[in-house]
Order: sequence, then structure tokens, then C-alpha cells
Amino acid sequence: MGIAIAWEASERGARVILVLGPVEDITVCEGIDISHVVSAEEMAAETMKYFTDCDIAILTAAVADYTPESSSESKIKKKDQEMVIKLKPTIDIAAELGKIKKPGQLLAGFALETDNEQMNAIDKLKRKNLDLIVLNSLKDKGAGFRYDTNKVTLIDKNNIIEKYELKSKSGIATDILNRIETMINK
Repeated sequence: MGIAIAWEASERGARVILVLGPVEDITVCEGIDISHVVSAEEMAAETMKYFTDCDIAILTAAVADYTPESSSESKIKKKDQEMVIKLKPTIDIAAELGKIKKPGQLLAGFALETDNEQMNAIDKLKRKNLDLIVLNSLKDKGAGFRYDTNKVTLIDKNNIIEKYELKSKSGIATDILNRIETMINK
């Protein structure tokens, strides 16, 4: 979804910086600067680096809420006992950016929900000081990860809600950017 949005924004003439986690394949598009990252910490650092100078930030990555407290450089050998892995909260990139957002900046995020979807998305929008949230559900067939299609609901800070049917991710990217253009041209 992030790649589709980056392509659409570039086609519209925007200068795009795509902070991109590990992906199988990406065709580089002229006008898009790509910053490759592997970990949530790297993604947070890169995003923070560029945020202060941007007009619009669209956070599409599904960053894990927790990460292992420690890691090993080498293989952990199997033993005849249980292993416990301690987890710590991962930095909440959207919340951190919401805290430092300046007047005139637009911050959009995604909410992948499974229960009380719309209520949880609206709560996330408010808690993280977002201007727009894109709600998608794991319950929708053909939407989300590993598909070329998606089905979303857009909710803005004024509680204007628009639902979109299943369509290509490039079509959804167009819908999202059309909504953002409407918001900034008010």
C-alpha cells in the first residue's frame, strides 16, 4: 500500500521520500527517494529525520507493537527446556510524530483492526493526533497483506467517514490522495 501511495503521489508531482522496510521486489520510480530500513527502530529514526521538513506524512507500515528485549547474533541451540522471550513495546512512530506535528502538516496513518474496527480506528486517530486514518480489516477477503487489492474506510479528524469497496491498491492510493487533497484545499 505504501508503494502504491508513493507512486501516485510522485505522479501528482510530489517530492516523495519512501521509508521502506524489507520487501520482495520494488521497481524504482523516478521522483521517489527510497530509504531502506530493516527494523522498527531504523524506521522510526528515518521517519523522524524527514518528518520536520515534510508537508504530508502517510504512515502505512504495519510495525509490530512489540519487539524482543534482546537478540542473539548467533543461532540459539535447542535445549530440553522451554524458552521465554521477553518483549518490550516498540516505538510508536505515529504517536511520536503526532506529538511534534506542526500547524500545516498533515499526518495520516493506517489502522489494521480485527474487532470493534471503526471505534478502535477513531480512538487511534485521536490518541495519536492524526488528521486521517485509513481503516482496513483482516476480515475482508482479498484485502490487506499479500494482495494487490484492498478495501478501506477513510476517517478524518472531523469524523467524516467514507467507505470504499475492494479495488486495486493503486485505486485505493488514488482515493486516499484525493481525500488528502480535499483536506488541504479547505
